[in-house]
Amino acid sequence: MPSADPWPTAITSIKPNEVRVRGYDIADLMGRVSFGAAVYLILRGELPIEPIGRLMDAIIVSSIDHGATPPSVLTARTVASTGATLSASVSGGISAINKHHGGAIEDCARHLGTIAERAGANADDAAMQAAASAYLDELKAQKQRMAGFGHRVHTADPRTARLFELAEAAGVNGPHIAAARAVERIFADKGKPLPINVDGAIGAILAELGFDSAHMNGIFMIARTPGLVAHVVEEQARMKPMRKVDPNNHTYDGPSPRKLP
Repeated sequence: MPSADPWPTAITSIKPNEVRVRGYDIADLMGRVSFGAAVYLILRGELPIEPIGRLMDAIIVSSIDHGATPPSVLTARTVASTGATLSASVSGGISAINKHHGGAIEDCARHLGTIAERAGANADDAAMQAAASAYLDELKAQKQRMAGFGHRVHTADPRTARLFELAEAAGVNGPHIAAARAVERIFADKGKPLPINVDGAIGAILAELGFDSAHMNGIFMIARTPGLVAHVVEEQARMKPMRKVDPNNHTYDGPSPRKLP
């Protein structure tokens, strides 16, 4: 029987003594391309310009961890507490990243895209504000929430301002970010301030960069994995097995606040 035609992949080529990612020799990328730029490359197919690479690095760093209370961390620590392997524990944490944990990035990008589309091309602030207001009224009538705004801990998410600052420095601006600003203003005008949180900022920026929404939860998973590894290793090194992981009964005993040199 003749063999079937080979199935195609455009991501990575492997030959003896050669690995090429999207056509680039991986040895040439090593030491010359940042991790954020490499993530952009493997997902989008092309290398970003340097400011966009720095912006991708910042997005990944912004979501590397958020303490011991997120569902992904609680899941990973609980699985680790049973004596499971690192891979099983981390994969348990990853499996907890879904619509209501990490999924706000994708959902927010989708909402902002709809607002921007309704506002029309080259919409001014008034048109964007009107489109955002009408859309928020629709969500409220459908008993849906606007993803990417407000936070259970932060009243002004410190990561958001930094990401938008880096986006502006990289020349990243457009209708998704404008829509996010319009939504934020509407919430403030209604007397219920719900600032853009880090998920909303990431969703708006990734949409401006042209990422497919199918990638967005994946980028959060990429960012959060090192944090999950750290939590699993710490859980098994410091805590007793088979404990009940109480998110409301933990204390931080790591380094005191410090600054980069």
